[in-house]
Amino acid sequence: MPQKLKLAVSQSRSLSTLKETLSNLEQTTRKAAEQDIDLILFPEAFLGGYPRHCGFGAVVGQRSDEGREQYLRYFKGCPDLGDTPLGAGDDWVDRKLPVAKGEEYRGDGTREFLERVARETGVFVVTGLVERCGGSLYCAVVYVCPRLGCLGKRRKVMPTGSERLVWAQGSPSTLRAVTTTIKGVKLRMAAAICWENMMPLLRYSLYSQNVNLWLAPTADARPTWWPLMRTVGNEGRCFVLSAISCVKKKNLPDWTYGINDKQQQTSTIGDNKAVVSDAAINGSTDSPGVSPARRRSRRRSTITVEENHQLVLPTMDEDVASGSTMAPSDFKSGAVSSHTSGEEFACRGGSCIVSPMGDALVEPLWEVEDGGLLVHEADFEDCERGRLDLDVAGSYSRNDAFHLTVDGLDISPPP
Repeated sequence: MPQKLKLAVSQSRSLSTLKETLSNLEQTTRKAAEQDIDLILFPEAFLGGYPRHCGFGAVVGQRSDEGREQYLRYFKGCPDLGDTPLGAGDDWVDRKLPVAKGEEYRGDGTREFLERVARETGVFVVTGLVERCGGSLYCAVVYVCPRLGCLGKRRKVMPTGSERLVWAQGSPSTLRAVTTTIKGVKLRMAAAICWENMMPLLRYSLYSQNVNLWLAPTADARPTWWPLMRTVGNEGRCFVLSAISCVKKKNLPDWTYGINDKQQQTSTIGDNKAVVSDAAINGSTDSPGVSPARRRSRRRSTITVEENHQLVLPTMDEDVASGSTMAPSDFKSGAVSSHTSGEEFACRGGSCIVSPMGDALVEPLWEVEDGGLLVHEADFEDCERGRLDLDVAGSYSRNDAFHLTVDGLDISPPP
C-alpha cells in the first residue's frame, strides 16, 4: 500500500487582530483542502503574532510605562486555549479541566475554532501561536486532527534573545511526539520551534522518538536557516516542513509599533552626530494614552561617531513633550524616516520542505508575502529507506555508551 501524503507549508503573515488571522487560517486551509492536502503547517507565532521589532520599552534595569501599554495590547491579542500555566498535558487534550459555570468551554474559543476548521476541511492543521495563559505568554504549537480534535500542544522551552522578556519558558515534557494515521500512513510528528532546532540535545530527544515528520515553524529568515533544515532532514531521516511569515514593514500588525517607536529620530550627518529621541534610548515620552501622573522625565542621548566607534552620551532634555510623534498611519504611508518607505521586508520568508536525505523538495520561498503555499507529496517509506545506513537514535547511536534523559519526558518511540 502506498505510504504517500500530500503536505503543505503556508507562508502566511499575522494580521492586526486574532479574529482576522484566524479567518486567514481558515481560508488558507480551505484552499489547501481543494488541492487534496492532508496536512498543513503555519508559521511560528502565527496566531497572536511574532513581536518583531518590538522593544516593549525595556532596557537593562528599566521598563517604561509606554512599553507596558504596548505589552498589554500584545497580550490581549493572543489566544487563550484554556490550559494551565504549568501545562495540563493529557488533561487539556482530553478536556478534563474544569469549566467555569455558565461557560461551554475553557479559553476564548480558539481551540474550538481550529477543531471546526480541521473537521470541516479534512486537513490536519499544525499552527504556531502565542498562548495567553494566566498572566504569561507562551510560544507554542498545537496539533489539530480532523477526526479527534487537538491531539497535543507544546510550548517553546527556550525563547531566544529578547523573546525571553515577553514569553515564558515551556516544559520539556511537552516534547512528546504526536502520532496519528492519515490514509493508512502512520505519522510520528514533532515540532521544534525556531532556534530549538539549534539545540542538539533537544533534536536528539525528538530523533529518539522515531519521528518521521519534523515540523519547524520559525521566525528566522537568515540564509543559514536553509542548511540547518537540510541537516535536520538528513540527520533524522525524516521529512522537514518549515514555515515562516513574510511581511513588509508597512504590513506589520498595528500593535507592533508602540508609542515609543513612533518617535521620529533626527540626524545631522555633517558633524557625524545623531540626536536620538528619548523614546529610542530611555523608552519614555510625553505621549497620548499615558496619564500625566505616569509620565517621567528622561534624559536624551547623543550618539557621537568617533573613528568608527559609537559613544552614547547623556544630554539634558529640557522638554520631553516637544519630541515629535508619529501615528501608525504615518508609518503605513512611509513617513517614519527618510530611509524607510514601508516597502522593505521586515521578514523575507524562506519557508521550505526537505527530504529524509536532506535534499531540497521545495526550496526556500523568498519575498512572497501572501498566498505562498508550498506543496509536496511525500512517500514516508523514504524514511525507512534512508535508515539503511543512518539511524541516529538506533543503529548509529551507540546507545550502549551514550545516554540522554529528559526530565518529565519519555523519549522512547511512541506506540
